[in-house]
Amino acid sequence: MVEQDVGAPRVDDAQAAIDRHAWQEAYELLRDADAQGELSPEQLEQLGECAWWTGRLDECIEARERAFRTFLARGDRRTAAVEALRVSFNYYGKLNKALEAAWFKRAQRLLADEPECIEHAHLMRREAAYAAGHGKLDEALELSERALELGTRFGDRDLMALSLHDLGRFKVTKGDVDDGLSDLDEATLAAMHGEVGPYATAVIYCNVIEACRNLADFRRAGEWTDAAKRWCERQAIAGFPGQCRVDQAEVMKLRGAWVEAEEAARSASEELKHFRLPVAARALYEVGEIRLRVGDYAGASDAFSQASELGLTPEPGLALLKLAAGNVDGASTCIGRALDEKPWDRLARARLLPARVEIAIAAGDLPTAQDAVVELKRIAETFKSDALRAHALAAHAAVELGRGDAGAAARTARAAWELWSELDAPYEAARARALLGEAYRALGDDDAARGHLDAAKACFQQLGAMPDARRAAALAAATTTATDAVVVAKTFLFTDIVSSTQLVEAIGDEAWTSVVRWHDDALRAAFAATRGTEIDHAGDGFFVAFDAVADAVDCAIAIQRRLAEHRSDHGFAPQVRIGIHSAVAAEAAGGYRGKGVHEAARVGALAEGGEILATRDTIAEIADRLSLSQIRSVALKGISDAVEVVSIDWRRT
Repeated sequence: MVEQDVGAPRVDDAQAAIDRHAWQEAYELLRDADAQGELSPEQLEQLGECAWWTGRLDECIEARERAFRTFLARGDRRTAAVEALRVSFNYYGKLNKALEAAWFKRAQRLLADEPECIEHAHLMRREAAYAAGHGKLDEALELSERALELGTRFGDRDLMALSLHDLGRFKVTKGDVDDGLSDLDEATLAAMHGEVGPYATAVIYCNVIEACRNLADFRRAGEWTDAAKRWCERQAIAGFPGQCRVDQAEVMKLRGAWVEAEEAARSASEELKHFRLPVAARALYEVGEIRLRVGDYAGASDAFSQASELGLTPEPGLALLKLAAGNVDGASTCIGRALDEKPWDRLARARLLPARVEIAIAAGDLPTAQDAVVELKRIAETFKSDALRAHALAAHAAVELGRGDAGAAARTARAAWELWSELDAPYEAARARALLGEAYRALGDDDAARGHLDAAKACFQQLGAMPDARRAAALAAATTTATDAVVVAKTFLFTDIVSSTQLVEAIGDEAWTSVVRWHDDALRAAFAATRGTEIDHAGDGFFVAFDAVADAVDCAIAIQRRLAEHRSDHGFAPQVRIGIHSAVAAEAAGGYRGKGVHEAARVGALAEGGEILATRDTIAEIADRLSLSQIRSVALKGISDAVEVVSIDWRRT
């Protein structure tokens, strides 16, 4: 009786699954076959590839190391060398530099005495990447040219496309933008049309997106990111979609969709933390930048720390975080150190120089700021990037204003604002517009200054960029003279988390930070949806102003319902009390002052957790559409007259 090879059917089925790019199915079949008997080195390589496509990096490395040993035992030094290069790259994904270097050296040694062959092209590509990473761009270009020549001579379409793509990337980094983009487009076109294999396609998509990001060409990066995402979905790939989401997050952040951007970045960091740590670090950095912009400095610090632990220098975010905390010297040290890391990489420096200008101006060091502007303008001209040019214009306007040349600052800031608006970058546009308002204020044109500062403040509030909104509001208020003071009628809403101290003790600082971050985002979304203006955010509470009573009530109801929904779905949400009161108040310093504001705050303090408490007169006009409690008279701390209040039953309204 002939013994049947029980693993053979699985291997045959696995090959069929690989041919149709069903990576998960192929992985399971090869894994089962491996458990039943010895796989050939070619089949072990397939097992490693399937593990890689499905996001199992440790299993991928284990299979490829076994394949390497088997190829070497067979005497196939060339194929073993290529396998060593793959293992080396996989260890790069784990940030294990020692093993990455060891396997790379092993590949070099195996091919050192071999006659020229296609395997040398694989080695040259990695050598070119190392050279480029150390600023040796001419060497990187020469190695890529040789790899392309070998790929062409041996008819390896994947290596031809990958080497051409490498040439494009390195040309762009060197400043030869037009030729570089032409090479990138040619290689990417081959990937789009299915002329190369899945791995080459994935690498090409990722690299063209990275090149566009480096050029700050976010329109082009967004288009390629969408194309890459669709390709990944068709391939049912687990690893690369995470990388696509990081790129998408950066584009969404630029467009102002910060909640969605943060969600995408956090999802990507989780997906990639066991697959490719350098990209997971980038995702965490994006989270940190968004947290910094919304004023969650603890959240930003945490995200930047995690990115740093994964090997990423979290700049310019960390330097700007220190600046926001008032540590100007620390910010200067951080940004200076980051600029010193890769003095040859002009595109990397371009991402740091706007922060260098902002920090230097804060330190009163205008010469350093001016030098940074000159370098940034030169880089923008070399790389023909509108976004870099907009950064340079805004930075130049800030320096001109710092020198006292308000007229020139106004002209330059207007150009920056218009260009950022064309690029659909609302946050950057609002910052440039606020700068324009400052310039008009310095020129004595208070009406124009207030107009631009108020518009910038409104944009910041819509985005959730409250530190910028408060600064714009304060500048606008500073242009108002005593005779310009305005008394207005508003509906004020105060919120506060009940028993927050006990909650922190119960769940711990880390969990509490996450709860507060979610709470702040949820409430700010409600403010934006009901046309509320956030005036202050102190501790766990918010102070918000509305033009219409109905909007304030709708906002309060939306908040309580959102909290209840989250409590039902996830088991917990903090109890929040809300108070609503309409009154006249004086606008001052970007906020409101007067007895009515104090009354509103005291009403909020009387509410219980989960309650909306409003003064009777405030909701009189809309009482017929609300479910209300009995009217009761209460004494407000510090207020002589009693006030009648009602509780709004948000569950029945």
